[in-house]
Amino acid sequence: MFKKLAKIKYLPNNFEMIQDGDHVVCAISGKKIPIEELNYWSVEEQEPYFSYIEASIKREKKD
Repeated sequence: MFKKLAKIKYLPNNFEMIQDGDHVVCAISGKKIPIEELNYWSVEEQEPYFSYIEASIKREKKD
């Protein structure tokens, strides 16, 4: 199913594909995220999150 890991630059309301691929890996859970389903990331940390749950976990760790 997943073939190639993408390299992405995360921007405030979008992201820029640096190296083509079909997925990224969640920084918290390690789950693979299809590019077309990527909705959560941190511009500051430059890392993706599988869902709002992982994004919340990361925010709580920073506080």
